[in-house]
Amino acid sequence: MRAAILQQTGQDTLDVRDDVEAVGLGPGKVRVRVHAASLCHSDLSAMAGVLPQPAPFVPGHEGAGEITEIGEGVPGLAVGDRVVLCWMPPCGACPACRRGQTHLCVASIRRLGTPSFRIGGDTDAYGFYSTGAFAEELVVTSDSVFPVPADLPYELAALIGCGVTTGLGAVVNTAAVQAGSAVAVIGAGGVGIAAVQGARISGAARITVVDPVASRRERALAFGATEAIAPEELKSAARSVPGGGFDTVFEAVGRSATVRAGYDAARRGGAVVVIGAGAQDDRVSFSLGELFFNEKRLLPSMYGGGDVRRTADLAIELWRAGRLDLDGMITHRLPLAEVNEAIRQMRSGEALRTVLTMD
Repeated sequence: MRAAILQQTGQDTLDVRDDVEAVGLGPGKVRVRVHAASLCHSDLSAMAGVLPQPAPFVPGHEGAGEITEIGEGVPGLAVGDRVVLCWMPPCGACPACRRGQTHLCVASIRRLGTPSFRIGGDTDAYGFYSTGAFAEELVVTSDSVFPVPADLPYELAALIGCGVTTGLGAVVNTAAVQAGSAVAVIGAGGVGIAAVQGARISGAARITVVDPVASRRERALAFGATEAIAPEELKSAARSVPGGGFDTVFEAVGRSATVRAGYDAARRGGAVVVIGAGAQDDRVSFSLGELFFNEKRLLPSMYGGGDVRRTADLAIELWRAGRLDLDGMITHRLPLAEVNEAIRQMRSGEALRTVLTMD
C-alpha cells in the first residue's frame, strides 16, 4: 500500500512510497482502511522533533476510515464501522481514568516503541503516536478508534480526531466559557478556529482573534470572531475591555511568548487556557508577586480537557444542528501523493486544514 514516511527526524518533507505494509493485527487490534486524514501542526512538530516520536514513522493522527478486519477479543466493533482515530485513548484503569480525567491517561504512550508498519519488506516503521493516518491502511489497538455515524463524511470526521475536539473541548470543558464573556484566541489555525466556534456557541459576547497572518484573521471572522487583530494590537484591545482585560484567553500556538502575552491580556481573576503543544525546553516566566496579586488562572488543556469521546459526540451533535462548521474549516483537499504541498501550505499559513484523501 501507499504511505508517507518521515525517514529521519528533522527532515522537512515526507517520502511517499507504495511498498509499505501495516503490521501487527492480532488480539485486541483492528485494521482500518483510511479514507481521509487531516494535516495538523502537531504532525510538523513531530517531524521537527519538538514532540517525541521514534523514526522512521508515518505521520498523521487526525484520520477517519472504516474497519476492514478485527482481531480476537474486540467487543463493540464490527467490520464496516466508520471510525475516527484517537491518538491518546484512555485505558479506563489507571489513576487518571479512575478519577474521571481520561484525557490525561498516558497508557498509550508506552506503545510508541512498537512498530506499526514495514517498509520494503524488511524495515520497521512506527505510526505517529501509535496511529499513522498518512497511510492507506493501519493497524491499531481497538481503543484507538471510536465509531461515528455513517452520515458524517470521512473528511469531516477526520477533523474530530484532534483539532476540533481539542479546541472545542478547551472552551466547554477546561474554561467553561460563560455567555456574555469576553474571549481572546491567540492563533487562528485549526485548533484556534475550533476554539472560536466553541466560544461563539457558548455565547461569548466578544471574541477577539490574534494572528500575524492577515488571511487567517479574515477567515476567523467567518467563524464567529467579532474582531481579528495582529499581535501588536493585543495590548490595546485588552485595555478596551471593561475590567482591563479578557475574561479568558486561549493560547493555541504553543510558545512561551504567546502564553506570556495571553497572561498579560487577561483581566485580574481571568484565565489563560494553554492549548498549544510546545517544546519541553521553551519556558515561560511569571513572578510570584503577579501570580498572587492578579489571581489569573493558568489552565493547560490537554486533548480538550475532558473525556475525548464525549467531546467528540458533542462536536457531532453541534455539526448536525448546524452550529459547528466543519466543512468550512477544510481549505484544501489533496491526494496523499501531494502531502508535501499540504505541508508547505500549512507552514506558509495558506491552509487552515488540509485533508488528504486516500481514495
